[in-house]
Amino acid sequence: MDLYKVLGVNRSATKDEIKEAFRKLAVKYHPDKHSHSPKPVRDSATLRFKQVSEAYEVLSDDRKRAHYNLSSSSYYNHNYSHQYTNAGRRASGYASSNSYSYKNTRQSSASNFWHISLRFFSTRAFLLNLAFAGALYGGFVAIDNSGEALWKMQNPGKSFEEAMESIEKAKADRDR
Repeated sequence: MDLYKVLGVNRSATKDEIKEAFRKLAVKYHPDKHSHSPKPVRDSATLRFKQVSEAYEVLSDDRKRAHYNLSSSSYYNHNYSHQYTNAGRRASGYASSNSYSYKNTRQSSASNFWHISLRFFSTRAFLLNLAFAGALYGGFVAIDNSGEALWKMQNPGKSFEEAMESIEKAKADRDR
């Protein structure tokens, strides 16, 4: 089930367009509006209302929408997108008779590993943590290099080891 088709919007729709499409369809298919309709019409409207609600729930949330777009854009990940869209119905008691799973037999385990790795390494949290770690590492390198530069400015021609030896000699002379 393509959530964009359910709401009748294109993939580049804004949040306002998604919200407006949801409102129109929610009013059209709301169960209270069809409470006096024949049972088949009422059941169809209820099912359609649940699909519209689920589509709005996913597409109105930036994180869920990005996850849905990523999972539904891949040909090999077709079963995963069905699993994702059917999860809400199963959780709320509206399970379909179809059974979907995360595993797709067309993918080898190596390809699946790289796909999962790519998804993990491209998450916002991972990238922010990586940037923070890089900034910390860069800070440590800068401090270390500046320490060496300061040492060379204050003690031209003398290495750190030579300076430590002279300090040890001065301590020994003072202690005698």
